[in-house]
This record gives sequence, structure tokens and C-alpha cells, in this order.
Amino acid sequence: MTESLNTELLNVEVRGTTGIITLNRPKALNSLNGEMIHGIYTALRAWEANDAITQVIVRSSSKHFCSGGDVKYAREGVLAGKAEEISAFFAEEYEMNNYIANYPKPYIALVSGVDMGGGMGISALGSHLVVHKDAFASMPEMNIGYITDVGQSWKLQHLPARPSLALGKFLGLTGYRMTADDMLALGLASHKVESFEGLVEKLIDEGVSALDALALPAGESGLARWYEQIEEVFAGSWAEIEGRLDAAGEFGAKVRELTAQASPSALVAAAELFHANANQDLAGSLDNERVLGELMRGEPDFAEGVRAVLVDKDQAPSFAPQPSPEKYREVLK
Repeated sequence: MTESLNTELLNVEVRGTTGIITLNRPKALNSLNGEMIHGIYTALRAWEANDAITQVIVRSSSKHFCSGGDVKYAREGVLAGKAEEISAFFAEEYEMNNYIANYPKPYIALVSGVDMGGGMGISALGSHLVVHKDAFASMPEMNIGYITDVGQSWKLQHLPARPSLALGKFLGLTGYRMTADDMLALGLASHKVESFEGLVEKLIDEGVSALDALALPAGESGLARWYEQIEEVFAGSWAEIEGRLDAAGEFGAKVRELTAQASPSALVAAAELFHANANQDLAGSLDNERVLGELMRGEPDFAEGVRAVLVDKDQAPSFAPQPSPEKYREVLK
């Protein structure tokens, strides 16, 4: 049995006992707008209540999974004085992220190509993250004057194979691009596969047990070489981290390279967010992200960062000087 609900940007269908959500906004690398977020959330809730649905698959219609949330829309709204509308957009997204993390049925994200920002919120929090061998994932929010969000300020420091506040901060603050093997080594991905061809059909027929037979062995994680230095360098505030970089040799140079285009305010704020969320559960962490995100969107660096990266694409932002962390600490719990 096949039932479907098609929109221009999202395909929602049922095949047998499997609910399938296909992201279909390829020209924007599937960046999630309000319509897509609402559609995903609505379908998931309907399928949870439907005993005939045994599992959910989330995938892309194109090579790339998802480049993030629609921050160009968020910037336009902020500049137009529609801060409340934009806050509602993020609030629903974060509510959906928490729902996915607690989904009672197998939730299988099939990720190839780019998986960034908001894409991590609909892939990395479910029960199964299946990555194509060429997939990569990152949280590049620092470059747009924003914070590590969609639950990743919690998830990245609670990775199943390597839980670490320092590692979470490294991944969030640098926007490091994790390969498929990095994701496997960290326990972020559950399986790596050669191809997605025929995979959906196998999952429909056999369920999640089909994944183990198709999974490729883990390769070498390039990130692993930095584990020890990450623990040494990424302790404390951003100012403390930055103060250790010159003595950290090749690793320090790599961090400077990765953060060269980052907003100083975002680096300071995100470091405080990771610290606050070390003592929170996912729901509390998402609430901290929501409150801090509202503050960040109200600062000039957000509009300027999105302009430089996604609107004018000149990669030449004019960011504010590095601030004290106190104003960010005040809004975090």
C-alpha cells in the first residue's frame, strides 16, 4: 500500500508499513523552511499515532541531504522587524528536534553529501543515522554569527563512542567537517554504506535489520589524531581556548584556520552554551539554544554573517570585536 502527500518542497508517503519523508528543495540544498519543518513534524506525529506504521525513513531527493535551516529567511525577518515570527520558526524547529530524539519507532536518516546545521537536527538525533561513504557533517554557525543549535550543543558533547565537553566545543566552534568514518568512530552514525540504491526497498521489506548486512566496515577517522589535543586545548571559555592555540603547534594552526571567518561573538557565546548544556538534558539544552539564539539574532553579527556567507557571498564579514561572555551567561540556565 502506498499513500502520499506531496508539496513542492517535501514528499510524504507511506509504503507498506514505512513512512517516508523526502526533502525536495535541491536548489537550496534542502535548507529547511517553515513549511518543511511543519510538514515533517506533522507527519511524524501522525505516524507515531498510527499502529500500522512501524518505522520512518528521512532522505533527500538529490545528492545532498540538508544544508541547514533557512537562515536567509531568518535574516530577512529580523531586518524587517519580524523577530517574533522568526522566534516562532526556531521554536517549532527545536520542538521537532526534541520530538525526533524521543521518537518511539525506528527513525532512519539516509544522509549523503552535505549534512549541516538544521540537517543535523533531523538526522543526528534519531535512532539510526546511515551515511553514504562520501557524506560529511558539520555545524558551521560561527561563520554566520550564530550558535550551535538544533540540539547539537548537547549531542556533540554526548556522542555515544566519545562523550566529551571539549570535543563537543571543538566540533561546534570550529565547524569541523566530519567524514563518514569520523561519524562512525564517534557513534554519531550507526552505519556507513556504499550506495543508497535499493536501500529503501530493503528497509521496507526487512526493517532496520537490513542495515547490518549492507554496512561497510569503519575506515580511519582523521579526527582521531586530534583527540588528545582537543582535550588539552578546548577547556574553559573561548578566551582560554584561544590563549592556548599558539603553543598547540599544528593543531593550534588548524583551529585558527577553521575559525578565521568566525564571528568572535558567536565563538564566545557558543563556548558558554556548551558549558551550560553540560548539565542539561536535551530538552533543557534546546531551551538554552532558543533563548541564546534570540539574543544572537538581535545582534548585528547575525545579519552580517548571513549576508557575507549566503546573500552577497563575498566571504568578507565585518564582525564586532570579541565581547565579554557575561551577557550570554546571564540568559543561560
